Amino acid sequence: MKPEFSSLSWSGSGDGIRARFAFIGFLEALLGPCLAVACLALSVYANGHNFSQQYVILALVIFLLLFPGILKISEDRWKMAGKATLAWLTLCFTLLVFGYATGYLGYFDGYVIATWQLGTLAFLLLAHEITRQVVVRVLRGSRYSAVIIGANDTGVELAQHFERDRYAGIQFRGFFDDRPRERLSSRGGDLHLLGGMQQIASYAKNQKIDHIYIALPMASQPRIIALLDDLRDTTSSVFFVPDLFVTDLIQGRVEQIAGMPVVAVCDTPFTGFNGVLKRMEDVVLGSLIVLLISPVLLAVGLAVKLSSPGPIVFKQRRYGLDGKDVLVYKFRSMTVTEDGDKSYTQVTKGDARVTKVGAFIRKTSLDELPQFINVLQGRMSIVGPRPHAVAVNENYRKQIPGYMVRHKVRPGITGWAQVNGYRGGDDLAHMTKRIEFDLDYLRNWSLKLDLKIILRTVGLVAKDSTAY
Repeated sequence: MKPEFSSLSWSGSGDGIRARFAFIGFLEALLGPCLAVACLALSVYANGHNFSQQYVILALVIFLLLFPGILKISEDRWKMAGKATLAWLTLCFTLLVFGYATGYLGYFDGYVIATWQLGTLAFLLLAHEITRQVVVRVLRGSRYSAVIIGANDTGVELAQHFERDRYAGIQFRGFFDDRPRERLSSRGGDLHLLGGMQQIASYAKNQKIDHIYIALPMASQPRIIALLDDLRDTTSSVFFVPDLFVTDLIQGRVEQIAGMPVVAVCDTPFTGFNGVLKRMEDVVLGSLIVLLISPVLLAVGLAVKLSSPGPIVFKQRRYGLDGKDVLVYKFRSMTVTEDGDKSYTQVTKGDARVTKVGAFIRKTSLDELPQFINVLQGRMSIVGPRPHAVAVNENYRKQIPGYMVRHKVRPGITGWAQVNGYRGGDDLAHMTKRIEFDLDYLRNWSLKLDLKIILRTVGLVAKDSTAY
């Protein structure tokens, strides 16, 4: 009888290793943010102050900027120290510059801030080293033996992960493969081959192997089914390592749909709680920003109206979430109102269509401010891939692989590509780099990344030489 895919694991050791990774991930995510907040509280009380409202707000901002922690327990000690130092100095510099520019720095005691910034880095490095040693000792007694079926590139890469990560708790014994050695992967050097696939079941029983990883290509389905039947006579946990990962995954993960396991190859990062968090970010920050910039909106609207005939706000049709049409608002900066439906010419330096007021608001990105209304409407996000004209989309989707994947999320007022210098430009090479950054944003989204992009955008607005 054909086995069900949901029964690929037949013992509890899989739960143990998942619990191990969950435990380590929990520590890595919370250790840095919680320690920074705790050090702030200690600095406040050590300098004879109360943990009043301004410090509560600062603690919340710090936690949000640092969560989840970027330091990995399994990283090399010196690499971790260097990354921690650079990240902490960047955070401190950003907070000081922002506090000075806004005048909020005066609300805090200088000795408290200095003590906190100097002391936290030392405590952070010490805490991670202590945690590293404690985790090693706690997990030392719970190691799982493992073998891999298939000495191909996928299997060798998995084995190398086991060797590199001493916190995974996996003792790798070797490979099983029916092919002669000259046909095996060359990536792993001298492979430790234990035998052919006919021997795996008896080896697993005799050696009490905890985990068996099947790294055979999906084209070998009949062999895999036969192998699974043999392995039912063992107590090993069996895992299938699909060769999907030779392709470029966007939010790759395993899920269950109506009880059936499925592998996500290309999906939005904003599912479940992440979607709620992203929308809360847009609504809270968007409402605050609209309130703060309302005088600027009025002033720019009046300047546009008086400078040239035409509407104040220009509505452009763009591709939104899942490629559906949305209307995006901008202050009109040109004498024409091209929607970019069928033909569209990218604005260039010295473009005669741009008005004098339009040149200024484009240079300072003030023309984009009405898009915060789009954010509150749910058509856009504050951070995301910038929306392109429809004609631009239709042109480049045929030339750049993965171009339309950027539409798996709402378009943004600012984005990862823009803060890395890829704003404007109409050539294929420039657009290709822009799409690379857009897809990188989808792979690695976090609330911290959004806040980083927003802060970098503020710094770039005044000196962006690519805006015409």
